[in-house]
Amino acid sequence: MALPTDSSETFAREVDENLRRDRFQDFVRNYAKWVAAALVLFLVASGGWIYWQHRQEQAAADESEKLHAAFKDIAAGQEQNVPQRLQELSRSGNDAVRASAILTEAAVALEKNDRSKAIARYRALAADGGLPDIYRDVATIRGTALEFDTLSPDQVITRLEPLAKPGNPWFGSAGEMTAMAKLKQGKKAEAARLFAAVAADKQVPDSIRSRAVQIAGTLGVDASASIPALQQQD
Repeated sequence: MALPTDSSETFAREVDENLRRDRFQDFVRNYAKWVAAALVLFLVASGGWIYWQHRQEQAAADESEKLHAAFKDIAAGQEQNVPQRLQELSRSGNDAVRASAILTEAAVALEKNDRSKAIARYRALAADGGLPDIYRDVATIRGTALEFDTLSPDQVITRLEPLAKPGNPWFGSAGEMTAMAKLKQGKKAEAARLFAAVAADKQVPDSIRSRAVQIAGTLGVDASASIPALQQQD
């Protein structure tokens, strides 16, 4: 005899609930140890990550203090152990510390008229693919300026091509050196246009813009109209 509809639905729900309960119990019996092990591993990994972060932050703080101390010694003329300390910091895993140490090594070398070492440090920094572009670009600009007279125009133009574009933060310096390289190649019209573009870029420092106006003028291009503020200063 068929059960009433309500009773059939109630019976089906009870059977379904019992099946779910049995499946859950089977799952707990079969996999409880694995679930517990996974939870323990997760907690251990999380704790390890937090500890690693803390160690990294502590190391970065310690290295920053060492770098600051090196700066103070340089300013005070007490540079006996500075080169060794900077060399150690130049191997830091912290981007800012490593880049600052290398840039300072180059500056100290220049102060001692050791151009070869300064150039080598700038090249090393520019070639460090593990560092953000902001640090590598600084090294590229400073290194190229230091080497400009010994590089071929093609080398200068190729090296600075990514930076010698309007809107780039280094457009002033990179554009000026690129334009000078083009002058060496005899490409006066291209150089004049680039000097004019440098003069017109309001993000470029005024000293570079003023110089660009003057050089562009000697090449037959009047760039002064694009920078009335500088005209007023003159």
